[in-house]
Amino acid sequence: MGDIKKLGFIGLGVMGEPMCRNLAIKQAIPVLAFDTQQAPLERLGKTIDGAQSVGEVMRGSDLVFLSLPSGEVVSQICEQADGLLDNCRSGQIVVDLSTSPVELTRALYKKFKAKGVLLIDAPVARTRAAAESGTLSIMVGGLEHEFAKIKPYLSTFATEITLCGPVGSGQVVKILNNMVLFETVAALSEARAIAQKAGVDPKKLFETLALGSADSFALRNHGLKAIIPGDFPERAFSVEYAAKDLRYALDLAEQTQVDAVGARNVRRLFDLAVKRGDGELYHPVISRVLETTV
Repeated sequence: MGDIKKLGFIGLGVMGEPMCRNLAIKQAIPVLAFDTQQAPLERLGKTIDGAQSVGEVMRGSDLVFLSLPSGEVVSQICEQADGLLDNCRSGQIVVDLSTSPVELTRALYKKFKAKGVLLIDAPVARTRAAAESGTLSIMVGGLEHEFAKIKPYLSTFATEITLCGPVGSGQVVKILNNMVLFETVAALSEARAIAQKAGVDPKKLFETLALGSADSFALRNHGLKAIIPGDFPERAFSVEYAAKDLRYALDLAEQTQVDAVGARNVRRLFDLAVKRGDGELYHPVISRVLETTV
């Protein structure tokens, strides 16, 4: 693939901005970054070089990272006029850190490959705090020798980096990771509602569950830190954003002919939360739905 002399980063949102900052600070290679909003570019300041378009990033970089809100946006910036495919050159690498549909990832891989460009899927997991501290978990889809080319750069913002299989495999694992998380949060929400109506303090319930076989990352973080105190901020992993990832999981279930009953139940709770006006709040807010509906 040739020497990597300049890095590109497209998408400086909730997760992208801290990832880009870690990449720029921990690597000696210059970073050319773009976002549709000026504020994150200003916050990153002299740690990066600002670009005026996605095409400029693609033309000026050897390795380009994408951190975008959906597969639809990934597809758009790749295929639009003066987008990534229009401006790519043989030998470049594109790493999609976004959560994108598996079929889309594999289709884009073929389109880039036809131009001599390597696309690797590397969706990230964990929180904004983990992005800021450089302790994300990343699931990678690609071949072993391809993975070796990008791992040092991923290590600037992640501590757990797993090669899951060929292209698209990272997306499969990330989508299912989120599906399991959402189903666990739904189970915790149900348990809280039932305990409260049965006369048991939900905080005591969750603290006790954390001591036994029901303990989980979701219980300690989404349960005790969000559901119990009722802390559901904006600019976190919102219901609407989670619903997008869940849709990818349900699409994958349909494609593989699996009856994903638990995931469909979570979709129902997400829909009810949106109808309540909670769509932009942190997704454990679905526990509010169960205060009146169990």
